Amino acid sequence: MLHKQKHINANGRLIDFQEPKIMGIINVTPDSFFKGSRHTAESEIVETAGRMLDEGADFLDVGGYSSRPGAKDVPVEEEKARVLPAIKLISDNFPDAVVSVDTFRAEIARESVEKYGANIINDISGGEADREMFQVVAQLNVPYILMHMQGTPGTMQINPVYNDVVADILMWFGERITRLQMMGVKDIVIDPGFGFGKTIEHNFELLRRLSEFRIAGLPVMAGLSRKSMIWKTLEISPDEALNGTSALNMVALINGADILRVHDVKEATQVRDLFLKLAYSKNKLKSN
Repeated sequence: MLHKQKHINANGRLIDFQEPKIMGIINVTPDSFFKGSRHTAESEIVETAGRMLDEGADFLDVGGYSSRPGAKDVPVEEEKARVLPAIKLISDNFPDAVVSVDTFRAEIARESVEKYGANIINDISGGEADREMFQVVAQLNVPYILMHMQGTPGTMQINPVYNDVVADILMWFGERITRLQMMGVKDIVIDPGFGFGKTIEHNFELLRRLSEFRIAGLPVMAGLSRKSMIWKTLEISPDEALNGTSALNMVALINGADILRVHDVKEATQVRDLFLKLAYSKNKLKSN
């Protein structure tokens, strides 16, 4: 077992993982699968960012490209027009906020960091969609969230197949982590990519075995919020999936998640607080 990295450096800000972190999702898209996460007006973006920070968000993740299954392609200039002004708005209004840009395009990642105030790059394709991404991350010297996705948003749910979903993804991570580290990238977070090229059964197996990703020695992010594994299992809609999200977020924390990426920050913060109380009580009993 490797020693687990306990912090990342986001533009001079050391973020430790002694306690789990919460990442709030701000989608500046008209077609995200959960309508409650769609924010396009400037006032709405600022209000949402402020509320999430007040509710306990440690990071704000800004995305301008819907990655729901079957999503249509968004031209690069349109994605820029959505995401870059939103990042600037948040950075200008909340200069202490740690902002992540959710993009798989190296060009947008570079501009977001160099010109608009983003601190972290969150790439759902793990460098597969844009071969320049790893080099850009190395040059920018920013934390990189490396997510696994089988296929593309347009194709990922067409019969995804694995020999062993956890072992296969760990091998995939291992190859890319080695490459990134050889390029000098120091701060990597891994995300197994719940719902991205996985069946419902794959997703629940990933959650059950999430602790196995600790072998990478890196922080682990879990993005379960209102995913179809919840609402399809419960035969409800994404709008009704908050309770199920909270339940699975607790399981993720118990199994070693360091970051919860969520639409509902207040409820995720409450889950984290209860988890920390549980962990504290367990440690206290052990010491007595």
